Amino acid sequence: MVGQFGTVVEGDSRLIVNVKAVPRSSMSGIDGWLGDALKVRIKCAPVDGKANKELVEVLADAFGIAKSAVRFVSGETSKTKRLELVGVDESRLSEVAG
Repeated sequence: MVGQFGTVVEGDSRLIVNVKAVPRSSMSGIDGWLGDALKVRIKCAPVDGKANKELVEVLADAFGIAKSAVRFVSGETSKTKRLELVGVDESRLSEVAG
């Protein structure tokens, strides 16, 4: 089912969310929504997977879930990605992302 903030996987607390990663930012954090994607600032440059690793850490910290609960669905080499957040429901996503 597609909800307001992403794809809600029925029967579980899991969401698949579009993420717009902004590497080489002055600080890391979630900036809210940019269209249908969650805008996330990353300090690292996109070299050797460092930005993706930091992206996972930022999302895990923001949502209070383990890093292993953040999984790439697609777009690992793109600025626009789809990530699965296990243990996050739509209400929690709206709290964190605004």
